[in-house]
Amino acid sequence: MTGKLYGLGLGPGDPELLTLKAVRILRQVPVIAWPAPDTGESFARSIAAPHLPGGQVEVPIVVPMRTERFPARDVYDTAAGEIAAHLDAGRDVAVLCEGDPFFYGSFMYVFERLAGTYETEVVPGVSSIMAAASAAGRPLAARNDVLTVVPGPLCDEELTNRINAAGALAIIKIGRHFNRLRTLIEKLNLLPQAVYAERVSLGSERLMPLAQVTEDTAPYFSMILIYKGGEDWIHALPGSTS
Repeated sequence: MTGKLYGLGLGPGDPELLTLKAVRILRQVPVIAWPAPDTGESFARSIAAPHLPGGQVEVPIVVPMRTERFPARDVYDTAAGEIAAHLDAGRDVAVLCEGDPFFYGSFMYVFERLAGTYETEVVPGVSSIMAAASAAGRPLAARNDVLTVVPGPLCDEELTNRINAAGALAIIKIGRHFNRLRTLIEKLNLLPQAVYAERVSLGSERLMPLAQVTEDTAPYFSMILIYKGGEDWIHALPGSTS
């Protein structure tokens, strides 16, 4: 008998946004694994921390946080081997994942290495996109709107095509691309419909009209929401000065 592998979605950051199922599994499994930067605290573990009973074996998956390429495959190969050893010994393992495991989640790299061999269950989590729309108090999409999720690193031409084809958008992974993205959104005359969201659900959360953001870069945990025709909603934002 081998152990069971769980991929646990932790949501955007607030420990109270974990599902009851995720909390139950967190408290029961003997082994947890979690992504960690090579320096500093693991965000995923900090979300789960209030629900951990203590005494569990912990497996940090150290992923360097840098712009240049690094051997990510080697990192996940090593982590999968360590997790597999626990599973082979009959111990269940929960791999923690910020947001949702299968929505740009790091768990998918563990999943592709181990799910074919071990019993696996994925527990969905609250996506930061849904959390941002809720915090902003504005619809993400309605009726027959086409909602498009766009990674910020895409080139301007691809972004323009995606933006023009959508009725509502969430632009993620904006970070160092923030100034370029804001310039493009302004060029497309969508600045009045754009909301900037940063560190949603945390104490340092920021929500404001994109037009009022003065910085040229954005942190990793940030995004831009655009709802075409939704300019009236922007003025109701807590950070709005209009």
